[in-house]
Amino acid sequence: MAITATKMALIVGTLGVISFIFGIFAETKKPAGGTPIAGKDVIICKYPSSPTVVLGYLSFLFLLASTVVGYLSLFHPYQRKSVPNSVLFKSTNFTIFFNVALFTTGLGATFLLWPTLTEQFHLSRNVHRNLKTDCPTAKTGLLGGGAFVSLDASLFWLVALMLAINAREDFLEDAQEEPVKSGNSHTIITNI
Repeated sequence: MAITATKMALIVGTLGVISFIFGIFAETKKPAGGTPIAGKDVIICKYPSSPTVVLGYLSFLFLLASTVVGYLSLFHPYQRKSVPNSVLFKSTNFTIFFNVALFTTGLGATFLLWPTLTEQFHLSRNVHRNLKTDCPTAKTGLLGGGAFVSLDASLFWLVALMLAINAREDFLEDAQEEPVKSGNSHTIITNI
């Protein structure tokens, strides 16, 4: 089974949508706060059971998978025809979208990991010596924002893939026309 750009695009898009869904569910399942329980000179925070941490990590992993497949899809030799990377980066549009895809991937990963790690930190370190603590959770909205940015990142990888396909086709067409032109000039020179 041959790897085609269409299959790679479907994989990138699917992984991006799954990352988005997990991120949205992580945001909606996040508890608003914990219940403070007074102990001897400490406050113990009891949090309701929530899949937020697991869903946040899954969203991040699917974003990472989408990014890896998106990156590899740009430079894969389709139909066994390899194109130098410098040809792709000669296209200004490709270079812009490649860098935007990298930036949005980093931003999405930050928005997904930061609240997930913070939530895990709050759950594992739930004993506080500050008697005025209100049992906080991770900042609301970051996981949802990370979900949208991860979806955007996969879409930017898809646009970069389309631009890479265009640059690849232009390069391969020019490479096919070049021998014909040089062959004709050689024939003219020998006939003179």
